[in-house]
Amino acid sequence: MNLRDLQYLVALAETGHFGEAAERCHVSQPTLSAQIKKLEDYLGVQLFERQPKKVSLTEVGRLIVERARHVTQEAADIRELARASRDPLTGRLRVGLIPTIAPYLLPRVTVKLRRQLPDLLLMLYEYQTGPLLQKLRDGELDLAILALPADTSGLETRSLFAESFVVAMPRNHALAARKRLKPADLAGEKILLLEEGHCLRDQALEVCGTVALSEEQDFRATSLETLRQMVAAGHGVTLLPRLAAEGPIASARGLEYRPFSPPSPSRMVGAAWRRSSTRGTAITAVCDVIASAGR
Repeated sequence: MNLRDLQYLVALAETGHFGEAAERCHVSQPTLSAQIKKLEDYLGVQLFERQPKKVSLTEVGRLIVERARHVTQEAADIRELARASRDPLTGRLRVGLIPTIAPYLLPRVTVKLRRQLPDLLLMLYEYQTGPLLQKLRDGELDLAILALPADTSGLETRSLFAESFVVAMPRNHALAARKRLKPADLAGEKILLLEEGHCLRDQALEVCGTVALSEEQDFRATSLETLRQMVAAGHGVTLLPRLAAEGPIASARGLEYRPFSPPSPSRMVGAAWRRSSTRGTAITAVCDVIASAGR
């Protein structure tokens, strides 16, 4: 049993397909298949149930894959530790962001990151909070940018900047006549929200608190841009984070944005990473740039 065998094992478990796993590992499918079979023979257990178009883990296979992920991640950390000791601000850094942050924050920070950290290659990914944190814990990501608080047990976290909420409404809406709003002003309004699984949905409901809202029951958006277009079409109002209501991307026709009166409700944008990470210097540098750009 060697490290390469464990990498093949993890790849096959994650893809469920010999061809895709072989492509990910940059080997031929027969090579990967043969090595998986040798590993099963060595361990004396069947790791996968083989079906015509897919494979699935056996019960013992799931347990072994979980350990294999830790082993392969530790090996990757050893390589990164050696690289970071030579120059901590070079190499690849895998950064995941939640969908309600990524498209609005990245245009503000990518030029600054490239200028200040020219030798650091950022690999950017987008996931909802739950999958994002799982991939971070599994070692598939080095850094997560998300809304805090979240279930970050066992991880290091850092608050980056507070982002206030604004109300998005159709241009001819009665509330557009006001310069600032209070949560109570939304009483009775039909509010459009993201689908379950987006933390912004829970945050929006928390902002509205005790206000008697009428959520649109026949509509659940999968993105803020869908929400924005539905509001512009006159189907209701919604709450957006400040960055999503600024810049060219926010200029949808027929929309108005109004801030809340102080103290404005907000969310905390933060970072999370593994305590065992060997990329601490690079993570700190990236977080410093993001914190500065978000203020």
